[in-house]
Amino acid sequence: MDFSGIDKLTIIDFPSKVACILFYKGCNFRCPYCHNSSLVDPLKKVDTIPFNEILSFLKKRQGILDGVVISGGEPTLMKDLKEKIIEIRKLGFLIKLDTNGSNPEILMDLVNSKLVDYVAMDIKNSLKMYGKTIGLSNFTHENILKSINFLKENHCDYEFRTTLVNELFSEESIKDMGETLKGGKRLFLQKFVKSNECLNANFLSEVSEKDVKKYQKILLNYIDEVYLRGY
Repeated sequence: MDFSGIDKLTIIDFPSKVACILFYKGCNFRCPYCHNSSLVDPLKKVDTIPFNEILSFLKKRQGILDGVVISGGEPTLMKDLKEKIIEIRKLGFLIKLDTNGSNPEILMDLVNSKLVDYVAMDIKNSLKMYGKTIGLSNFTHENILKSINFLKENHCDYEFRTTLVNELFSEESIKDMGETLKGGKRLFLQKFVKSNECLNANFLSEVSEKDVKKYQKILLNYIDEVYLRGY
């Protein structure tokens, strides 16, 4: 399976690193606020990039880029993800994995095999609100908890990150989310930005700066580092 997009340069997506981003098309969630709808919606066609072309690009960027961000969609759905990461690491690049945490066994295998240097896991909401937030009414959160608890064991550097949407969050859900993440290393609260690329954001709006700071204060009771991103 091949990647469906590449951002050839980023200085913000891999902390303290100059990197590129590889995007995988396909996701098992349907978050209405998702800004990568072309990578999530199976009805939207996007071109793929042969992996040999990606390796050729990366060979030319040796000594220029520090790392590669593997994103999506949900990259852990890629059947040969591990093999591709091995090939990228042979070129000397660090790897950051963006994931929704729904495939903990794959996450654990990649981290324990020393193939991933940094993980960014999306925390969608409190466990009670997870199904509604990801657009799957019958969702069970056991795998999410497994991934959260694994990352909290500090096997590699990581961050949790949550996109705040006014209609999906409240003080109650923030407190519940804090309880789930208690003891975690760091959390970024990200600003929701409505755009034509969103999957289905017609009824959604951003959280006010006043409420964001209130949420941040609440979460600091559970997590040592809580940062705002986009505010």
